[in-house]
Amino acid sequence: MGQNTYEGDIVIEGVRHIYKGNTVALDGIDLRIGKGLFGMLGPNGAGKSTLMRIICTLLVPTEGRVTVGGYDVVQERRTVRTLLGYLPQEFNAWRLHRVEEVLDTLASLSGLREKASRQERVFEILESVGLDDVADRKVKKLSGGMVRRLGVAQALIHEPRVLVVDEPTVGLDPEERLHFRQLMAKLGQDRIIVLSTHIVADLGSGCSDMALIDHGKVEFRGSPTELMNRAKGSVFEIRVSLNDEAEVTADLEVVSREEKGDEVLLRAVSSNGGLPAGAKPVDNPNLEEAYLAFMAARGCVEEANRKELSS
Repeated sequence: MGQNTYEGDIVIEGVRHIYKGNTVALDGIDLRIGKGLFGMLGPNGAGKSTLMRIICTLLVPTEGRVTVGGYDVVQERRTVRTLLGYLPQEFNAWRLHRVEEVLDTLASLSGLREKASRQERVFEILESVGLDDVADRKVKKLSGGMVRRLGVAQALIHEPRVLVVDEPTVGLDPEERLHFRQLMAKLGQDRIIVLSTHIVADLGSGCSDMALIDHGKVEFRGSPTELMNRAKGSVFEIRVSLNDEAEVTADLEVVSREEKGDEVLLRAVSSNGGLPAGAKPVDNPNLEEAYLAFMAARGCVEEANRKELSS
């Protein structure tokens, strides 16, 4: 029997999951996740969504054990669900309902029967996610960013201590992504948030702990700062002529380029571990560059290419 607390960590022990056809999605995951914003980073197909579904009691692992606040996600599923809020990759329901109606209905289903208390809770949540000004608007009239914030609101309506968010910003424009990162940083101050993404920028400044998952395994666990420190010496800048750019970049993963006359300034990571002649190492790589460098060192640079990270 789990401990009678909802403030405990998420503990993942030896979790493996194998789908039909002997496809191994997770291959021995061990993690402990505490309060704050925890980033689950990795390329598409790494196993992140499978792990999110296991944590949320939607999938039974082939092997291993997961507990939330001391409660087993398989044996004590109902209790775990009272502790969790979940925002899946797709949240497109309730399109013909008003925003306020959606949350009022979900609040009622979660056990808030008294109307005045329920309304107070609904508007408290709407204000916290920045949707109080569109409470009367139908869901189908919301922008993509607003729909994602409504998804967060529905996940928070029963005041969970754990929020699980899967690929939250796919399809959002840069401004909406920024607002979403700010919201996650604020919400992570007093609860556990597990945010799974293949877009490095989604983690934002509010993330102080993370895991990098690839091919169903945890390949890195630590702070974003630790990952960036590992990348020192692997990220560099080089200035080349436009005529020579194609040849120089054949073995590089280019992060950014800036044309200056007949030259181009490239910021890149090497896919073979060496630096080209004339390259100058970058003293302070950013998190996206650190991720690219990490994947390049493992021979997985194609899976971590910039198009995917910026999609």
